[in-house]
Amino acid sequence: LVGTGSESKVDKKLLTMLPNVKLIALCGVGYDGIELDAVKERGIVVTHTPGTMTADVADLALGLMLAVSRRLPQADRFVRQGDWAVESFGMTRRMSGSRVGILGMGRIGRAIAQRAAAFDMQISYCSRSPKSDLAYPFHASVEEMAQAVDFLVVATPGGAATQHLVNATVLQNLGPKGYLINIARGSVVHLEALMDALKNKTIAGAGLDVFWDEPRVSPELRQMPQVVLTPHIGSHTEETRRAMAELTMANLKAFYAQAPLPTPVPECQA
Repeated sequence: LVGTGSESKVDKKLLTMLPNVKLIALCGVGYDGIELDAVKERGIVVTHTPGTMTADVADLALGLMLAVSRRLPQADRFVRQGDWAVESFGMTRRMSGSRVGILGMGRIGRAIAQRAAAFDMQISYCSRSPKSDLAYPFHASVEEMAQAVDFLVVATPGGAATQHLVNATVLQNLGPKGYLINIARGSVVHLEALMDALKNKTIAGAGLDVFWDEPRVSPELRQMPQVVLTPHIGSHTEETRRAMAELTMANLKAFYAQAPLPTPVPECQA
């Protein structure tokens, strides 16, 4: 069974209709749509493509940070509509030297930190535990970290364990000069809390590449000028999609050759 990462939904009901499945090969990193207990119960192995999209997703995170703080989409429209001929464009916010807090310090979180360092940003992070090889300040809770940063970047996996991790309290702590950037999963951010925070100017704005009911996005959210929206394009480059496909094929070939699988998900590793 071959799927496309987080878009693939495999539960016990589906597996009862596919009794001969032995491998689920995902062309993507996220696998929160897979019911792992049901899969493991049937001896099915799940593979994915970690590492292939790290650079692209991290690039997009920085792009969204620049776009929302420097108001790049609005500036583009300002020029195209001819407004520059009659008035000056409003002031924006500097990104260089500001404070960024990264929620989730896996491969993508680390790549975001590397890029943020090139902008002389003050970097901190929040994860399940401190990373002994990182010198960045560690925060035990996202609520605590939100108080200390200008940009809160969500880079944690999806699933039940992280659902609504960014809630009303986190957004309140981020404050009226803070920006939320989400390149992870829509489920990590509480939708109603974010909508309220944007409408009430509890936060300055948001850059979102992932949503709660993709590809459907709230009409109200689409009308908010302080939000930059992209259609889940974190891994949408020719180079990354080719690498993902090649790694998926490598897993399939290894399975049929009864050889060790290159990249099983952690829960399926021996």
